[in-house]
Amino acid sequence: MTVETVTDIAALEELYGTPGEASVIKVADRLIPAYQQWIERSRFCVLSTIGPEGTDGSPRGDDGPVVTVEDDKTLLMPDWRGNNRMDSLRNIVRDGRISLMFMVPGSNNVIRINGSAVLSGAPEMTERFEQNGKHPRSVIIITIAEVYSQCARALMRSELWTAGDQSAGLPTVGDMLKAMKAGFDGPQYDADWGARAANTMW
Repeated sequence: MTVETVTDIAALEELYGTPGEASVIKVADRLIPAYQQWIERSRFCVLSTIGPEGTDGSPRGDDGPVVTVEDDKTLLMPDWRGNNRMDSLRNIVRDGRISLMFMVPGSNNVIRINGSAVLSGAPEMTERFEQNGKHPRSVIIITIAEVYSQCARALMRSELWTAGDQSAGLPTVGDMLKAMKAGFDGPQYDADWGARAANTMW
């Protein structure tokens, strides 16, 4: 199959045209009150980073705001327990460029942030985020370069919040791990996962 690819910006702009006024004026270099209010309601976001091996996208969630607004240019994100791969953190240490996409269940809007980040393991920083007597091992300190709202069409098309539960019949993580390694006990992994996650949330 022969595919004609778009290889320069001029061809891209000819294909798509110019953005509308709303797409241009929405971009701010810091949090305006409306953006801050929206982000402080978000308990979930996707964190995107880049490093020598390529890009990484990581879901981030909390039982309250997923980030703390330090000021109109700075966000703080505690790095709670995960799988210890540290893909995002490795990238941030080597290349601080990041993007975040904040979602709120029921809203078709998304708030996006592009900027840079550093990691802090300082006790005075990690102790700010105590949960059940536990602290994150590090906090991601995010400096905002630009923040803006995202067109709602993607969430509207996908009916993300209204289509109902569509997970029936999906492979489990145990199924996936069993497919990746012969002899891996996928059913036992799935059976143990609920209790393991509950005991290691923080």
